[in-house]
Parts: sequence; C-alpha cells; structure tokens
Amino acid sequence: MPISRSDQRTGQNMTRTHATAIILLGATFMSFVGLLMRLIDGADGFQILAYRSISLAGMVALVACLRRKVSPLKFLTSLDRNDLFMGMALSVAFTAYVFAMLNTSVASALFILSISPLCAAILAWVWINERPSKVTLAAMALAVLGVGVMVQGGIDLGRTTGNLFAFISALSFALMLTLARRSRKPDVLGGTFLGGAFCLVIGLCCSLIIGVGLQVSAYDFWLCLFMGGFTIGIGIAFVTWGTPYVPAAEVSLLVLLESVLGPVWVWLVVHEAMTPPEMIGGAIVLVSVATQAVVGPHTGRPIAPRVNPG
Repeated sequence: MPISRSDQRTGQNMTRTHATAIILLGATFMSFVGLLMRLIDGADGFQILAYRSISLAGMVALVACLRRKVSPLKFLTSLDRNDLFMGMALSVAFTAYVFAMLNTSVASALFILSISPLCAAILAWVWINERPSKVTLAAMALAVLGVGVMVQGGIDLGRTTGNLFAFISALSFALMLTLARRSRKPDVLGGTFLGGAFCLVIGLCCSLIIGVGLQVSAYDFWLCLFMGGFTIGIGIAFVTWGTPYVPAAEVSLLVLLESVLGPVWVWLVVHEAMTPPEMIGGAIVLVSVATQAVVGPHTGRPIAPRVNPG
C-alpha cells in the first residue's frame, strides 16, 4: 500500500502515535479471522467465501466513501483499470486464503502469508525495475527457509494442500501490492472492494455449480457476515486509515501483530497448538520480515506493507 506525499501533508489532524495505534488496532481485528474460521460449524469453503464477501465489500465501500468524502455512485464510477487488476489479484488471494485456513493450521497460513511484502519486492524488481536491496534479498532467502521448515512439517502432518493454498494467497497478494505500487494510488480500497465483489460471484457460482448449494445455518451465516465486515473489513479500514501517516516500513512491522496474535486466539479458544516446525519456521519468517521492515528502508526503497487478504 504505497504512501502518498499529499496524504501525508493533509494528515496534520492525526499524530503518528495515533496512526500507529489505529494500525495496531486494525491488525488486531484481522488477527481474529483464523479463530472465526475455526468456529464455523458446517459451511464449506465456497459458502464461507460468498457470505463473508457480502459484508467485506459493503464495509470497504462504506469506509472508502467516508474517507474520500464521496457518494457511493461517485466511488463506483471512480474505479479504474488499476482497481480492476488489483481486485482480480485480491480475489485469488481471498479465495486461496479461505481454503488455506480450512486445510492447514492458522499458524502456518498466517506465517506463510506474512512473506507477501518480500515477494512483492521481488515482483517489483522483475516487473517495474525496482531493484531490492541486499537486505531484502537476504530477508527473502531467510523467509524461504522458514516457509520450507513449515512446509516440511506440513507434509508430515498431511497439510501440504493447505500450505500450497497459503503460498498461492501470498503470491497473489504480493501481485496486488506490486500493482498498487505501480499505480501510485494512495490506498487500495477500490481494489479491495472489487476483490470482495469478485469473491462474492466466485463463491455463489461455485456453491451452486460444483458445491452443495447456498443453504447454511443461521449461525454460520451471521458468523461469515461478521468475519467479512468487522474483522477483515474494519481491520483493513483501520490499517488503510493510519498508513499515510506512518512510514511504510513501520507499517510492515506493525501489521505483523496479526501473524503473532492469530495463532494465540486459536490456541486459547479451540486449543489448536503450534507444532515445533511451525514455531521454528514461523519465527524465522517473522524475523526475516521484521529485519526487512527495520533495515531495508535504509538500504533501498521501502516495500508496501501487507494487509491480510483474509
């Protein structure tokens, strides 16, 4: 999510401390997605994707209208080709994320997803000629090692499919970050809205054509709506709100709170403990991303922070 200089100039009404607190609050909201996925009673992946996308798209559209001080119609007509491409990339990321959560542990899914900014740096190097620093390349190599440790542990536990979905989600989100950086948009709300809208269509169509239909319990229905609107939607809104007033590298570091807290909620509520490979591999990944966030900006251009595609 690139930072606009104009946004920084107009952000005099928010201090950096307040912006930091808002970003941390957003990351905390998003950290509950994994727990809510575990609390789903009987809905399958496509049903979850469809129903949570209703409130996700609606909440993001509401936040975009309030933040930009425009009408819903004006917001919709402002969507352009860049938003379309970001939405397409996000729809893949959102879809793969759901099936990652259903087929691997919350810890593995979140730790693998946290490499998105590093993947985005490599994509930006190949695509828009933004050469990453040596620190970024070293951090990426370290992150690959950490992911490898988790994937090997996942193979032993039969979680290969879920870890693969998590990696696809991370790559798709990295593509969205690269598109956002290339477009130089001050926020990704338009692309996030379209990503939610596309996922709604994907979920509805797949549920009707290759799934079990759209009927779910009232409990699952409302839980999916809550997940989309009040954990993902509000979480992304808070992170987007605070990002223009905090350096991108610090945002990358702050949103790691989601990857730290997510496995904790699941462990406390549904007793899903992390395996040793997840703890070791996850620690390696978090250290690599944190190192890039702290050191990388001093040796090269900062990369865009991650916002969970959950």
